[in-house]
Amino acid sequence: MNNVSTAFGDSLIMLRRNLRHTLRNPLVVFNAVLFPIVLMLMFVKVLGGAFSVGEDYIDYATPGMLVMAVSYGLGSTSAAVNDDMRKGVINRFKAMDVSRGAVLTGQVVVTTVRCLVACAAIVGVAYALGFDPPADALDWLGVLGLITLLTFATSWLTVALGLAAKTAESAGLATVPLVMLPFLSSAIVPADTMGAGVRQFAQYQPFTPIIETLRGLLAGHPSSGDAIAAVAWCAGLSVIGYAWAVSTFKKRA
Repeated sequence: MNNVSTAFGDSLIMLRRNLRHTLRNPLVVFNAVLFPIVLMLMFVKVLGGAFSVGEDYIDYATPGMLVMAVSYGLGSTSAAVNDDMRKGVINRFKAMDVSRGAVLTGQVVVTTVRCLVACAAIVGVAYALGFDPPADALDWLGVLGLITLLTFATSWLTVALGLAAKTAESAGLATVPLVMLPFLSSAIVPADTMGAGVRQFAQYQPFTPIIETLRGLLAGHPSSGDAIAAVAWCAGLSVIGYAWAVSTFKKRA
C-alpha cells in the first residue's frame, strides 16, 4: 500500500510539473487548443459549402474535429519527453527516488487533460456555429469515454516516440503521421467519395472507425461494428505504446 501511495503521490507531482510547463508555453496551448478551433472555422465556414455530405456540414465535421484536437495536442508531449531525457532531468528524478512510472504517467495524464480541454473548446465552438446533435446523456458519456480512451492510447504511443527519438526536433516530427492521419480519414469528407487507394486506406486506418463511432453517438444511433473496431484500435495502440515506452525508458533512463 505504501508503494502504491508513493507512486500515486509522485504521479501527482509530475502532473503538476507538466501542467505548469504547458501553461508557461503559449505555443503548446495554441497547438493543442486554439489551432484545432482555427481548423474547424476554416473547414466549416470557408470550405464547408463545397462538400456534399447529406447533412449540415457542422454536424458532419464536429466528430472529425474532435479527433483532430486530440492529434494536434501530441507533438508537444513527444518533444517534452525527449527534452527531459536529453537534459538529464530523468536522472535527477532517479536520484530523488521518484517513481519511474510516475515520470511517464505524468506526461500521459497531462496530455489527456490538455486534449479533453481542446475537445471541450471544439464542442463549444461547434454549438456556436449551429451544432445541435440529438444525442442524449448516455451518448455524450460514450463520446467522452471514447475520446478519453483515444487520448490515453495516442499519449502512450507519443511518449514512446519521444523516448525513442534522438533529438527534440525528431521527436516532434515523429508525431506528424498521427497529426496527418485524421486528414486521410472520414473526418472531412466521407471515405466513399475518395479516389481509389486513398479510399481503401481511409476505410481501414484506425481513426476512421473512431470518427464514425463518435458521429453515430452524436447522431443518437451508433454502429456496433464501428464501436468495436474503435475500441479495439484504441486498446491495441495503448498496449503497443505502453510496452514500447516502458521498454525504451528502462534502456535509456
